[in-house]
Amino acid sequence: MARVEARVPDSDREAVRSAIRAGLRKEGIERGALVRPGRREDVVVLARVADDPAPDSREGFIGLLNSTLPTKRVIAQGVLRDESGRILLCELTYKAEWDLPGGVVDPSESPAACVVREVAEELGLGVTVHGLLAVNWLPPWRGWSDAVEFIFDLGVVDADEVARATLQRREIRATHFVGDGQWAGHVAPYNERLLDFLTTHAGPTAYLEDSRPVGEVR
Repeated sequence: MARVEARVPDSDREAVRSAIRAGLRKEGIERGALVRPGRREDVVVLARVADDPAPDSREGFIGLLNSTLPTKRVIAQGVLRDESGRILLCELTYKAEWDLPGGVVDPSESPAACVVREVAEELGLGVTVHGLLAVNWLPPWRGWSDAVEFIFDLGVVDADEVARATLQRREIRATHFVGDGQWAGHVAPYNERLLDFLTTHAGPTAYLEDSRPVGEVR
């Protein structure tokens, strides 16, 4: 048999655990797929295919565990300055707030590789990562789930080079070099806090939550 599949009500946690112990990997959730009197319930889809390693082997155990562990959105962004120290912000097509260049890290991609790729794809610029400025945990916001973002130092770029760059117009409407504090009203509140912090922090790599040093989280 090439594939064995189980569809278990999400509320039946023991049945889900039993399926996993039997060697079925969690594949996803079918939202509202089970009709109950007066309500709908999500269904967990689990499956085992013929070439999956045995569940009692190391590879099989890791595969089963990986299928159940939580995942978190990871974002990589960069601080790119011009010769006068202004920071490059992107005016986006899909939201009102300007943002630092970068994007969501792909599966098995490193955050540093992601920010280099995103800047090349969206701005047509080749950049080098010079260091990690901050790691910032972002709580859920406007329907987005929580995320962890890595903020990298991308060094200095010639403003004329940016002006000549070929933008990915599907996502980037324009770019702006912005001086300290002048981003207020253009960026989301958490990014305003982040940029304010980055322009005054001269220490080692910082850990932030909601763009605030941990001791200031509220």
